Amino acid sequence: MKPWLWLVLAALCGVLASQQAPELVQVLSNESVSLDCRLKSSHSNTNTYWLKWQQAPSDGPHYEALASWKTGKVTIHSSGATKEKLTLSQEPAKSTLRLRDVTPADSGIYLCMTVGHPELTFSQSIRLNVVDALPTTIQPTRRTPRKKMCRFPNPGPQKGPTCGLIPLSLMGAGILVLLVSLGVSMRLYCLRRRARLHFMKQFHK
Repeated sequence: MKPWLWLVLAALCGVLASQQAPELVQVLSNESVSLDCRLKSSHSNTNTYWLKWQQAPSDGPHYEALASWKTGKVTIHSSGATKEKLTLSQEPAKSTLRLRDVTPADSGIYLCMTVGHPELTFSQSIRLNVVDALPTTIQPTRRTPRKKMCRFPNPGPQKGPTCGLIPLSLMGAGILVLLVSLGVSMRLYCLRRRARLHFMKQFHK
């Protein structure tokens, strides 16, 4: 790798903080994942580098060059990567980094850098999260609707539906008929008693 590139990679330590929030990509362990980078320049002399943010205690936080693409030739720079593990392909406006059989150690922030003459551009960073199980969406618990009970009308505020007016009207009519019948019976009893007393007075004269 050229010496000037090491200076560029060292300067990238402050790039992450100034960029937008990384795009999140989640994948299961032992599966494959493809990370895409949109290229702003498709010049034939433009070189593309894929970098990964490392936080090794010995070397300190830094970007590590994983692989590069130059005039159709792919070069792997990471000592822990192989052609079976890591592949790089490029189209006129897109570069794709593909990782096979990922493990939690592959989790991290990835970045695509294009080096032109004299342009130097960076893509939006991608946060790769390798997990053993993808999170599931918990369905909200549905409440069983309660049966509405019939309430008699009252002067206070009503919280539930009242009974129908027809049953209440029939009940009131029945009570009224009963009272009228009782009144008529009492009236007939009084008339019969008076008639009997009047007949007995006439008989004893």
